[in-house]
Amino acid sequence: MLPVQLTIFVIVIYLLESLTIVVQSSLIVAVLCREWLQVKRLSPVDMILTSLGICRFCLQLASILCNFCSYFNLNYVFWYLSTIWEFSNILMFWLTSLLAVFYCVKVSSFTNPIFFWLRWRISRLVPWLLLGSLMISCVTIIPSTISNLIQIQLITMEHLPRNSTVIVRLEMFHQYLLSAHKLVALGIPFLLFLAPTILLVASLIQHVQQMLHHNTGQGNSIVKAHSTALRSLAILFVFFTSYFLTIFISFTYNLLHKGPWFWVGEAVMYAMASIHSTLLMSSSPTLKKALKIKRW
Repeated sequence: MLPVQLTIFVIVIYLLESLTIVVQSSLIVAVLCREWLQVKRLSPVDMILTSLGICRFCLQLASILCNFCSYFNLNYVFWYLSTIWEFSNILMFWLTSLLAVFYCVKVSSFTNPIFFWLRWRISRLVPWLLLGSLMISCVTIIPSTISNLIQIQLITMEHLPRNSTVIVRLEMFHQYLLSAHKLVALGIPFLLFLAPTILLVASLIQHVQQMLHHNTGQGNSIVKAHSTALRSLAILFVFFTSYFLTIFISFTYNLLHKGPWFWVGEAVMYAMASIHSTLLMSSSPTLKKALKIKRW
């Protein structure tokens, strides 16, 4: 058990992190929507970032409401809100993986014909890929929605003895099958994020090694730019992976749900999410120009 003062401190940290993410997401959406209204178009990267900003905003608001409903035993409301949180989280993973794929295809120096074909087509495919991510998330959330409806039914059946066969079977179904579903639902887009990120890092390292053989001023500036990109990619990789692992641990070990350690897990998780959002903001030239964000 954590001391009460420390628990309150962790909750305050979590709320500050949540407020930071809400502000970051609002800025992303506001700046890019203003750009869209001014020039009547958005670049493919800005389309993805706008979708991510909206998704992050909904995710964080749902997280705040879910956590406090859970902590104060407002279970009936919690199970409705948790569906929104899970949907937003799954969609956020798919959008992040789409952004990684886009950068890998556009920036990597691979000469494979598949990469040439994708590099030529992917900008026009982004709106359809965004729609596909939304549809996949809608399909993926169906088992969790059914599970949450079952939990609501269990709440209405609290008067029944806990050794009731129906209740025992429903609880086993929720505990094992649905936990595995949640991990698979996030694991697939996470692997899709890992693969292009690793390919892009390998491509940049290869390109830097080739440029090191040239001692011209232009070569040095290119090496410096690619080294900066590698550093940013490494930081993005570390923090998004940490966010996924925190969610994985919370699903696997439940982190003493509704207890003091639950808030520690939430504070760590959304610290990673806040840094991840900051890195995403620095990846858009439009956002960097509007918010004066410098490259790492």
